[in-house]
Amino acid sequence: MQLRQIQRLELPPTADMHVHLRQGELMELVVPTVRQGGVDTVFIPPLTTVEQVLEYRSKLLAITQDVNFLMSLFLHPSVTPEVIAQAAAAGVTGVKMYPQGVTTNSESGVSNLEAMYDTFAAMEQHDLVLNLHGEVLESLAPEGTTLEEAFLPTLKTLHERFPQLRIVLEHCTTAAAVEAVRACGPTVGATITAHHLYLTSDDAHCDPFAFCKPIPKKSTDRDALVKAVVDGNPKFFFGSDSAPHPLQSKTSAARGKAPAGVYTQPFVTQLVLLALEEAVERGLITEADVTQEKLEGFLSRFGRRFYKLPEVSGKKIVLERKGEKIPTSIRSQDGKIEVGVSKAGTEVFSLEWAETPGPGRLPRPSVPGRLGQEIEREAAESSAAIVVQRPDGGGTVVALQHRDVAPRAPRPVRVPVDLGPRTQEVFAPV
Repeated sequence: MQLRQIQRLELPPTADMHVHLRQGELMELVVPTVRQGGVDTVFIPPLTTVEQVLEYRSKLLAITQDVNFLMSLFLHPSVTPEVIAQAAAAGVTGVKMYPQGVTTNSESGVSNLEAMYDTFAAMEQHDLVLNLHGEVLESLAPEGTTLEEAFLPTLKTLHERFPQLRIVLEHCTTAAAVEAVRACGPTVGATITAHHLYLTSDDAHCDPFAFCKPIPKKSTDRDALVKAVVDGNPKFFFGSDSAPHPLQSKTSAARGKAPAGVYTQPFVTQLVLLALEEAVERGLITEADVTQEKLEGFLSRFGRRFYKLPEVSGKKIVLERKGEKIPTSIRSQDGKIEVGVSKAGTEVFSLEWAETPGPGRLPRPSVPGRLGQEIEREAAESSAAIVVQRPDGGGTVVALQHRDVAPRAPRPVRVPVDLGPRTQEVFAPV
């Protein structure tokens, strides 16, 4: 894919599996920017109790019901197997583990891993995801080893002890982390942010809007993350870790003292594309390494599959080059709240939402003749979300997507059409 020359690109909505949306007025400002960035599904950082999780979700839904909010619980010693059962029954998606004291608001995190083994076993039983902040305290990291690299033996231990427990190593920043995740089985995945695909430690130490935790590492680590994105390995999927802070708190802080967090949410999809363009220009990857399939996988499909979510809804995002540049900040209507945006002033794709045709409105002549008529009838009678696949004469698969927005898993339904040696199926919601 000649990404730099492409003027228009269509993708399924992005699934962002690590997003900070804050509270109060800041929350009201940043939640609408989720869809602005082309995202329809987000994984939310944890709260302490199930009741708090549900209350927070209600606040988010009061702002928008166009986003699927996946909620999580903070892992601390009071989270017992009974609490895990309660969380699973309440629809909580995951449990976030912070080693005690490694990052902001982690003072109540885990200090004794083995003490939580019964809880991990309950998570495995109830099929909740374990989300890991993969760092150790500086005092525990051997000299010359990053905090993330020092954590990787813990990842291996957890996976070996609980092989059926789905584990996500969040916001990978090192080449070593990429290799550690690759070495694990299919129940271990990892998120990669947009900003770790273009920032290095030099940027983070010089620019308050590039300062975050985990700190970006060396250029070789950044490049390993880029390669993981274009490898097409389903273990690696998108999680922006977009973290807004009031603009003044970033600009007024002494050097190296700004609050940690890079805010990318309004342009997360475009920033991933920009990072890949920059990697092509550096000669790290080739244009052929960037394909439609790999972009869709990393940005949307791989994360949904790992979290056992339905495939994307009947919507898509359309990106076009119109000369748009990332603004310096976003602000509330009254001007009281303002948040600086990463990569301000950089030209990026403009993004708009579009919907695929609804039931009874299949575009002709995508599936012509009697087959197309049968599909239209099936859709009109059942309001079905359907996908048609049939081998073409040249051996390629012709796919027509036709979905509604119901978040239900598809099931195959045979259409009563005589196709001779060809086969085809219609997938309708259960």
